Amino acid sequence: MSIRVLLVEDSLLALVILKRILNLSEEIEVVGEARTGLEALKLIPEVEPDVICTDFHMPQMDGLQLTTEVMTRYPKPILVISVSVLENDTDHIFELLEAGAVDILPKPPTGLATDNEFFRQELINKIIILSGVKVFKRKRRFISKSEQQWQIDSTTVHNQIDRLIKIGNTAAFSSDFFPKPKVVVIGASTGGPQAIQELLAQLPSDFPVPVICVQHICIGFLQGFIDWLNKSCSLQIQIAQPGNVPKPKIIYFPPEKQHLELDSRGQFIYSEKPPVDGHCPSVTTLFESVAKFYGKKTVGILLTGMGRDGAKGMQVIAEAGGFTIAQDEATSIVFGMPKEAIQLGAAKQVLPISAIAPMLLNLVYKQTSTLS
Repeated sequence: MSIRVLLVEDSLLALVILKRILNLSEEIEVVGEARTGLEALKLIPEVEPDVICTDFHMPQMDGLQLTTEVMTRYPKPILVISVSVLENDTDHIFELLEAGAVDILPKPPTGLATDNEFFRQELINKIIILSGVKVFKRKRRFISKSEQQWQIDSTTVHNQIDRLIKIGNTAAFSSDFFPKPKVVVIGASTGGPQAIQELLAQLPSDFPVPVICVQHICIGFLQGFIDWLNKSCSLQIQIAQPGNVPKPKIIYFPPEKQHLELDSRGQFIYSEKPPVDGHCPSVTTLFESVAKFYGKKTVGILLTGMGRDGAKGMQVIAEAGGFTIAQDEATSIVFGMPKEAIQLGAAKQVLPISAIAPMLLNLVYKQTSTLS
């Protein structure tokens, strides 16, 4: 059965080109076209798409308003096909993800009319992936820095850990079995921006270990992603610089198109080695490098994402004696990377996204607690 796609784009030329591209795939059928968000809302119950592809800038109802309405009325996987990336647009794109869109794909800077094989393949691949993801009718409301201070202020962290960890059918867990972490590494792909935001927003401003993240993301969107995270995170966020040593209270990301590693002195270095599992920067490359330097004092977290990047790296962390956490299937938009790690036996804990930050606080602040 074909994947049913609804295209939402105010440019008639772009609509024609997008439809022509998708018609190249035997797995995809374009079942509807809309020039505005209002038109799209009327079409959705009629054509029942599996995936919605929408632009951001449109008259009457833009992509953000459309996404909000769709996720409230009849949730569907949404792919944002954005205009060429501009500094003042990237922040809006991540607001779309926050509203419920699953992924983003920038239009080629030279326009859709150019012969761009990479864009064609990316578009088809993303639609195929999105057709199999889970979406939820209600999404967690955005929590601003001021609203969340009561729960992440460092003076209340110890009192909040037991409250934050859900207690149901529980098994005893004690962080005393593991050494206090010296570093936390996080990897994610599809669905990662939303998961990373939820996790990092719960960490206090004086979180005593550095956090290093790799998020697979389209070229040109990294700074916008960081700016968006800054709205909800209390920790400083920056792109790692060569020669610097990871410091507490800071979240680091690699630059675009380069692997991020630690050298023998624990300093950041960039690497232009070939992509690992199809990705540069690679989660596995970071995980292996950090495990080599920090050993059993490493915490590795693998979140939602397509493919297998990070699974072997998490295995290296586990073999070094570090603590490893994989996001569970129920809360992963795409249960690919975490599943690979679990199948390798590399995950010491498999947790819903809501329980990962509390577990991390438990490990870092050395409290004994319970977990579901």
